[in-house]
Amino acid sequence: MNINGVSEKFELTKDTLRYWERIGLLPEIKRNESGYREYSEHDMNWVFYIKALRKAGMSIESLIEFVKLYREGNQTVDSRKSLLVDQRQELADKRSELNKTIKYLDFKINHFEDHTLNYEREKLAYDSKD
Repeated sequence: MNINGVSEKFELTKDTLRYWERIGLLPEIKRNESGYREYSEHDMNWVFYIKALRKAGMSIESLIEFVKLYREGNQTVDSRKSLLVDQRQELADKRSELNKTIKYLDFKINHFEDHTLNYEREKLAYDSKD
């Protein structure tokens, strides 16, 4: 598949795909006789994987480290797993913070009228003390 197809399939810009290839997140993409990139199924699996890890919040630096470790072989399995575990924990911490914020907003929404009425009463009391 050419870069246009991959870009559309994975909803990524062509510039992002070129950047990922340039910094080594993707394997070197083979070129056809006209010099255009031709992504294999293996290449597209990498695009999917890198996109998923980016969506999980993994930094480019951590991704570069992960891919480097992957290319070094099976002796790096524990290190790679550790990077994934760390990223999962970071996401879980963010989810916890988001849940707290959602609970706070729920409280504010559920008691919105109470707060508004109290404000209006205070305003009326203030205004009537001429």
